[in-house]
Amino acid sequence: MVVDLGSDIVWVQCQPCNQCYRQSDPVFNPADSASFTGVTCRSSVCDRIENSGCNAGRSCRYKVSYGDGSYAKGTLALETLTFGRTVVKNVAIGCGHINRGMFIGAAGLLGLGGGSMSLVGQLGGQTGGAFSYCLVSRGTDASGSLVFDRGAMPVGASWVPLLRNPRAPSFYYVGLSGLGVGVISVPISEDIFRLTELGYGGVVMDTDTAVTRFPTSAYNAFRDTFIMQTTNLPRASGLSIFGGPIMTLPVRNFLNLVDDVGTFCFAFAPSSYGLSIIGNIQQEGIQISFDGGNGFVGFGLNVC
Repeated sequence: MVVDLGSDIVWVQCQPCNQCYRQSDPVFNPADSASFTGVTCRSSVCDRIENSGCNAGRSCRYKVSYGDGSYAKGTLALETLTFGRTVVKNVAIGCGHINRGMFIGAAGLLGLGGGSMSLVGQLGGQTGGAFSYCLVSRGTDASGSLVFDRGAMPVGASWVPLLRNPRAPSFYYVGLSGLGVGVISVPISEDIFRLTELGYGGVVMDTDTAVTRFPTSAYNAFRDTFIMQTTNLPRASGLSIFGGPIMTLPVRNFLNLVDDVGTFCFAFAPSSYGLSIIGNIQQEGIQISFDGGNGFVGFGLNVC
C-alpha cells in the first residue's frame, strides 16, 4: 500500500472493481472476509468522513481526492487488521470501487495523517499516537520499515515540535528557520516558511510527494546558492534544512541521477503556493518518528 502522511482514509481496491487501476496483488474480495462489516449512512463513523454520502443500499459512501489529481471512491466498512501477532478490530477502511491515479500497482493507500480517521488516529491509545518509519534509499536492496509503537522512538534523534493547523488537521507541520549549502546560509527570510494565524503557508512533511517544494523565491535563492557553492565539485559538504545541524542531507537526498552519463537533477522544485512540502526523496534513509501524543517529530540520520 502507498503510505501517505498527508491524508487520513485507509482504503483498498475492492471487488466488484468498476473502474480500478492494475495492482500487483489480487483485488480484495469482501465476500472472503468473515470480519468485514459495512458501515451505514447513519453511523457515527460515517459522520467523521468529509464528503460522505449514501448509496442506494444506504451504505456510507466516501470520496477522497489527492493533490496530483488521483482519487478514490467507494463505501466505508469495518475490518479486522493483523500486524504480526497483534490483532486490531473494527478499523474503518474504504472499500474502493472507482480509483484512478499513480498508485503504481499498490493495493490501496494507508492514510497516516493527523485526523481521527487515519490509521494512527484509529489506533489511538494503543500506540499513543506514536509511529516511526524509514523510506528505502533508491538503488539499494534494503527494506523499509513502519512501526506503530512508542517503544520505536529512536535514541539520539533530533526532535522538533509539530505545529497544528486547524484549517488542515491532517497535515504534519514543522517549523523551518532556514536553509544552508555547506556552511553557507541561504539569504531567505524565516517568514517565508511561517505558518500564519489564518492557516496559510507553513511547511508540511509528506511521503506521497517526491521532491521537496519551496515557494518560488525561496527555491530560487536556494538553487542559486547551491550552484555558486558547487561550481567546482566537490565543494559543498551537504545541504541543511530546519536550520543548524538538525537535519543535514547526504548527497543521495538532494541529487538524483537521471541517466547513465552522470547527469544529476537537483531534487527540489519551486511552488507557486505559499505552502512548503518536505518530500520523500529528502526523507530517504532517515528514521523519522512522530510522537503525536507529545507533539514532536524526530530525525535520526543514518540509523536505518
